[in-house]
Amino acid sequence: MKAKKYNEELKTKSVSELNEELVSAKKELFNLRFQNATNQLDNTSRIKEVRKNIARIQTEIALKAKTAQ
Repeated sequence: MKAKKYNEELKTKSVSELNEELVSAKKELFNLRFQNATNQLDNTSRIKEVRKNIARIQTEIALKAKTAQ
């Protein structure tokens, strides 16, 4: 249910906004991996969730680029 809402939210954003969100998601993933390596991460499922969100953002960017041509 959350994924559908997130996808709808991504569809309304511009490519520049999507790129900004992609950068912040990648930073979050880096921080989560760092916390996991130092045994400070309690919710390890968050890593999987962020990875999927990154894939969703990249998919939406690719779709927008394809329709722009």
